[in-house]
Amino acid sequence: MRRRNFLKLSGSATLFTLYGGIGWFLESCKKKGMDMAKSISVVTGNFDNPLRILPIINGASPINFTSKRNNTSLIKGKTSTVLGYADDILAPVIRVNNGQTVSINLQNELEEITNVHWHGLIVPENMDGHPQNKIAPGSSFNFKFTINQKASTNWFHPHSHMLTGKQVFKGLAGMFIVNDAEEAALNLPTGEFEIPLIIQDKRIYSDGSINYSPESMDVMSGYFGQYICVNGSWSAYHNIQTKIYRLRLLNASNARVYNLSLSNGINFNVIGSDGGLLGSTQTVNNLLLSPGERLDVLVNFSSLSVGAEFYLQSNLFNGGESQGSETFKIMKFNVTQKVTETFSIPTALATFSPISSSLSIKTRTFDIANNSGAHTAMNMNMGSMSSMHKIGGKSFNMDRIDETVNAGTTEVWEFDNSNGTDLHPMHLHGVHFQVYSRVGGRGAIQPHETGWKDTVLCMPGEKVQIIMTFPNNPGKFVFHCHNLEHADSGMMLNYKII
Repeated sequence: MRRRNFLKLSGSATLFTLYGGIGWFLESCKKKGMDMAKSISVVTGNFDNPLRILPIINGASPINFTSKRNNTSLIKGKTSTVLGYADDILAPVIRVNNGQTVSINLQNELEEITNVHWHGLIVPENMDGHPQNKIAPGSSFNFKFTINQKASTNWFHPHSHMLTGKQVFKGLAGMFIVNDAEEAALNLPTGEFEIPLIIQDKRIYSDGSINYSPESMDVMSGYFGQYICVNGSWSAYHNIQTKIYRLRLLNASNARVYNLSLSNGINFNVIGSDGGLLGSTQTVNNLLLSPGERLDVLVNFSSLSVGAEFYLQSNLFNGGESQGSETFKIMKFNVTQKVTETFSIPTALATFSPISSSLSIKTRTFDIANNSGAHTAMNMNMGSMSSMHKIGGKSFNMDRIDETVNAGTTEVWEFDNSNGTDLHPMHLHGVHFQVYSRVGGRGAIQPHETGWKDTVLCMPGEKVQIIMTFPNNPGKFVFHCHNLEHADSGMMLNYKII
């Protein structure tokens, strides 16, 4: 059932918020300048808002972050109250070299618990941000771990169960870049020619306030906003030269998937995904990027003329019942300076060895279809919303171990969405994997999935297999759908490495 059809029925259905309090339907009646239709369709502007250039800090030095409320401007001329780790929305980008030790002290100045999950980093159990590890209001925690992995684009965000969606939506997220010698040898674009781009949609009212109060259908499909922000700027533009740029793309939205392309038809040269550089450059015209996924791309703007304008946009795609039905612009690029480019995009990138399926000692299958959601959404009470989405028929239980694996062993895990009508980006903590096969739906491993991953998109009708060797890192970790409303409402399980 599509959101627009559900809204027609909302007069006879009881709507609930996920965490209690007033529902979005009632709240929207109090706000001026925004109706229900605007919460569904993306709103685009004049692209006259300068792109935020996120500050970059050295992760080898002690870092002090504070989870707190800030006032900032997401929409030009309006002030929004957001959450951030410093004095704005989001956080500074952390950059660290492989082998360095990171020390980050987090002070919680929120009125509720929080924590931090280092998404994509392989860290000890007590540093990973499992929902059981809570930082109380007024308290602090020191995260300290040594980086032992390849160059990659990672990120971080809260992971407190039933609060993750709210806190990420309001602004708690940041990018974490790892560099190494193998990457440095490629002499890739740096400085102003390497741009982190964090893409998020926000539900914003005409007075600038950000709303997060999901009703039952939001929990079913995911919480969508009508304003697409990049680095916390809506309707953003960025001035560029006729050079090759490195764009580090992160989908930090709660639920929205983007089918990215450039409006002038220039290709993306994909050099990396979640877990680092690919073995070789993959040239594509569009990229399907789901929540939690990252892409590292080179884009050649050297043939353009001064005065050219074009857009990063999202195109139509078959996203099941809840999304993919709109084409919209995300941000604008303006060519303002003609220069000579001497860098050439490399073909060979990093050492990459596929994991042989002959090494796998076990295959585990997880049904993620969740097709009873539409009926449940119309008839649920508050208690049942925390178990609306399931993996293999089970909802999240903080204390239950659902799967046990042995360190050093290789397994194949299969996420079966072949009977599903909604898409699910599946994320594993504590391990990197390779996409082994996809049947149904798109029916193939995608070009950007040919390297190391920690999140994989399972479209409706698809059955996706991943293969991985579990590290010597004992402890309890979670795996879950990275549609944050799905995870907060139960679509998460524990596994333990022994």
